[in-house]
Amino acid sequence: MGRDAQSIILMVLPYILQLGGLTFAIFADSYIHKKRRLYFFVVIILIVGLIGIDLYQAGDTTEFFRTLTSVYGYSARPALIVLFISIVHDSKKNWIFWLIVAANTLIYMTSFFSNIAFSNKDNHFERGPLGYTAFVVSGVLLVFLMVLTFKEYISIHKAEAMIPLIVCLLIVLATFADLNFSGDYPITFLTATVVSCCVFFYIWLHLQFVREHERAMKAEQRIKIMVSQIQPHFIYNTISTIQALCLINPEKASETAEKFGMYLRQNIDSLAQEGLIPFDKELEHTRTYADIEMMRFPKIKVNYIIEENDFDLPALTVQPMVENAIRHGVRIREEGRVTVTSRREGENIVITVEDNGKGFDPTEKKEDGREHIGLSNVQGRIEKMCGGTMTIESVYDVGTRITITIPVKKKSN
Repeated sequence: MGRDAQSIILMVLPYILQLGGLTFAIFADSYIHKKRRLYFFVVIILIVGLIGIDLYQAGDTTEFFRTLTSVYGYSARPALIVLFISIVHDSKKNWIFWLIVAANTLIYMTSFFSNIAFSNKDNHFERGPLGYTAFVVSGVLLVFLMVLTFKEYISIHKAEAMIPLIVCLLIVLATFADLNFSGDYPITFLTATVVSCCVFFYIWLHLQFVREHERAMKAEQRIKIMVSQIQPHFIYNTISTIQALCLINPEKASETAEKFGMYLRQNIDSLAQEGLIPFDKELEHTRTYADIEMMRFPKIKVNYIIEENDFDLPALTVQPMVENAIRHGVRIREEGRVTVTSRREGENIVITVEDNGKGFDPTEKKEDGREHIGLSNVQGRIEKMCGGTMTIESVYDVGTRITITIPVKKKSN
């Protein structure tokens, strides 16, 4: 193998390895939809074609094949940008961009019989009146890609948002370098840049796909939380209570119905709560639930000792604790008591929900395999959303005490 061949292999090998690694990553990436995965594979195929024509044109070629490979290069580069647009936002309206790419290709195909785009007489390249069409089309598509990218992912971090902008800028600089600097290079500046930019763009898009997946999972989790809180038996029993009260105490029935409607509305509103909410709002929801239960079971009393309320916490944090205390604890007592307290201890807010119920072993699951409603869910959200902790102390036939500790943060407006 000659020195020139070895030099070419050493220059091309890094780009081939990048594309090979990218192909494997895309194939194995479970976050990418099938259609987007297909777009990426087409991108890789087009780039491999660009590398091939760069190597082909570096040697001695016939006029026909030099023209053919040039037409491919001027046609493939705008197509790559449209593919990236489709990856970011796969819309039926993207056919307009493909129509532009097709028109661009037709313009350069005239080079086989006309010099309107370019000519390759005696291996001498000469640009025609429409020779810069691909550059204009690519420039317009790059601008649209940047605008679309920021529009689709407007909520991303500022530093991360610079990645698509840098990708587009690098492509522009590489094009400028190819137009203004000549040299005996087997790979053009633009082809080399497109390979690396493709990897950068994939990494950036992968981060966005992961975030989309996480948002979907959070939405699903919020739905599960709501469903776990609105238990069918609670709905049926409350409606039955209202029905009975309508005959013996219409005013009480009206009050219970009002509170029940408020309880359902507050649970549904919790679906829209992605972040923390004021403690006062969570306490209001807890009181609404507890008031309904105390109407149904007059022997149960829920007391509140609120010394600190100027803080935020995840939605549906305290209410599930009170529900557990009532459903699984104090109903067996002649005088069931549940006490909710909040106070500040140094740099932490401490919330406790204490009852005199039957108690349980926090390390054991129920016989049907289900844990007490919401305990593990609430604990996980407290840890992830506000860096807090939750501990459970319970003694059989004595009662249960749940302690939630939340670092002090400024209350939301």
